[in-house]
Amino acid sequence: MNTRKSSVAHDAGYAGLTKIANGLPSSYYLDDAHHQREMASIWRNNWVYVCRSSEIPAPRSYRTFELGNQSIFVVRDETGALRGFYNTCRHRGAALCQNTRGKFPPAGIVCPYHNWRYGLQGQLQQTSSHLHPEGFELENFSLYKIAVTEWNGLVFVALTHEPPSFGTHFDQPLQRFDSWRLGELVSGHTFRKVIACNWKVFWENYNECLHCPGVHPRLSQLVPIFARGLQDERDDPHWQQHAGNDDPKYRGGLRHGALSWTMDGKPVGVPFPGLSDSDRRTGQIYMTCLPSAFIVAHVDYVRIVRLRPLATEQTELSVEFLFRPETLQDPARDISGAVEFTNIVMKEDADVCELNQRGLHAAPHQHGVVMPEEHLIAAFQEWVKAQLVALAPPGATTAKSR
Repeated sequence: MNTRKSSVAHDAGYAGLTKIANGLPSSYYLDDAHHQREMASIWRNNWVYVCRSSEIPAPRSYRTFELGNQSIFVVRDETGALRGFYNTCRHRGAALCQNTRGKFPPAGIVCPYHNWRYGLQGQLQQTSSHLHPEGFELENFSLYKIAVTEWNGLVFVALTHEPPSFGTHFDQPLQRFDSWRLGELVSGHTFRKVIACNWKVFWENYNECLHCPGVHPRLSQLVPIFARGLQDERDDPHWQQHAGNDDPKYRGGLRHGALSWTMDGKPVGVPFPGLSDSDRRTGQIYMTCLPSAFIVAHVDYVRIVRLRPLATEQTELSVEFLFRPETLQDPARDISGAVEFTNIVMKEDADVCELNQRGLHAAPHQHGVVMPEEHLIAAFQEWVKAQLVALAPPGATTAKSR
């Protein structure tokens, strides 16, 4: 434990914070009413990752999703394009889809309650009434649309009439993962867990490594800079003392001799061709799309991590492991070393996130403090506050840190 602290001396180019910063109010993690504001202002107004394109493979195939109290479905129409709609009939509001996935009949989308029938592009084609009242026109009762986009074999939705520019919600250029050819990869394993914590607690844990030495012993051995409680070379206030040093504990990346996130550091999948020497040496490339997902690319596989708020203090975590088809077609290859390693890390994260959430209930705890190495947490919390302010209805107020 470092008991000697300096709030002034640091090298030029230091990435960390130099001034004290308060965390978000504890009520942001505990209050049900505030959680609903976040669901409306953040989760319904940004692009949210829902599934891979291969899960909706052919015309008439569909998947349903729950986002807070909103039920939606995505269907592939006759042309192969994806269409998204609220799971609600325009007659009296009945849910159209009762299963999480399936294939609509040739007749189209038929409401199970009163048999109103819709085309795959959402247009109302037929009602069950013997007479349409005066002023009733089929074209005025199409399904409620939502925005859908496919990118590199991934499906994203936005529950807003004016979705933001898609690329703006990634922290790297969209072409960053071109060498991994994400759309051609196949799923080798999926890990799911419900965590007893607010969705922001997980993102904050993701955005710092002060916890890594104590919580992630295996990971800290694989990525030596994590063992120092740092994520990046310039998170060290005196990073220039080691500038040019090739030791991974200073410059980042995997330990010498390791090539991937596996139990022994050896690749389990067929390596991706065309990766740069820098990407191979680093061993893990992150790409984040707030608020719902991040992608991690390794030399032999890719992980897609998805978050979904289930309640104020409950979050669903899913991790999908993607490999080149040749990997899963080769019976001699065993992907368990990658799956086991990541599952250990994710379960460790889940445990400390639940620990964090439980402690937030203390009556005197109004907010935490963000430490210098946690500059990415500060940026995330500023993003949350900006989203609440920018998308709040006229006259609405949001809680302030004290």
